Order: sequence, then C-alpha cells, then structure tokens
Amino acid sequence: MRSLLVALLLCGCEPFLVFAGGGLDGPVTPTPASFALPDNRATIQLETQPEDPYSVNVSGAVVDGRLYVSAGDTLSRWARNIEANPRVRARVEGNLYELRARRVVDKAELQAFAVVWTSGNTWARDPMKLGEVWVYQLGPR
Repeated sequence: MRSLLVALLLCGCEPFLVFAGGGLDGPVTPTPASFALPDNRATIQLETQPEDPYSVNVSGAVVDGRLYVSAGDTLSRWARNIEANPRVRARVEGNLYELRARRVVDKAELQAFAVVWTSGNTWARDPMKLGEVWVYQLGPR
C-alpha cells in the first residue's frame, strides 16, 4: 500500500484523495452560464499554476449559479498559486473547465457564500467568523 501511495505522489497524475497531483487530463468543456451542484456543494478537482500544474481535491459550492472554493483562513499552497496566477482549471461533475479565480472580499458576497458553505455541513467553518479568508469565485477566463 505504501508503495502505491509513493507512486501516486511521484507520477504527476491527478489528485488522489488528500494527495495533490499534476495537471488534470481530458477535454475542456465550455464554461456554463450557471453552475449547478447537488445540494449546491461537492468535491471538485482544482488545478492551479498552469506553467507547472498543481491540482487538489477541494470542496466547491455554488451560490446563485456561481462556483466558489475556499481555503478558509489558511493560505494553502493552491491559494498561494492562485494569488500568483488566477488562471485555473476545474473538474466539476466530470466536466473540465478553464476558469479564472477571483478572490472574494465583498462582505455581502462572503455572507451569501457562508450560508451555502455551512448549510448541512457540521465541519464547515463559517468564513464570517474567521479573520482573513481565502475564498475564490471561479468564472470564465
């Protein structure tokens, strides 16, 4: 089992469970005008850093048809990558999209996100109760 995990980490392939990967493979789908997820939340795959792809599994949320991801109050590696270059790709419900990440700083938009983010999820931390947060809306390039 350990050798399988080491192989997955070294192969540069897509993210696996909590392990980061390289570029996401597959045909790119045109970005929809409005995103939809079951219960407005799902795990998606997010690729950052196009010049040296880094991808992770993250929780996504849809608010009024817009797709969001959150690193909470932790400036994670993928969030640092977005801060350096907002071009991302995301696999959502099996479809791969080329997107642009925009950090959300507007309080009303963060509040709307927080309602969806925390609904029905005991473990989701309310971004409105944290200090500085890294929440991103993913939209067309």
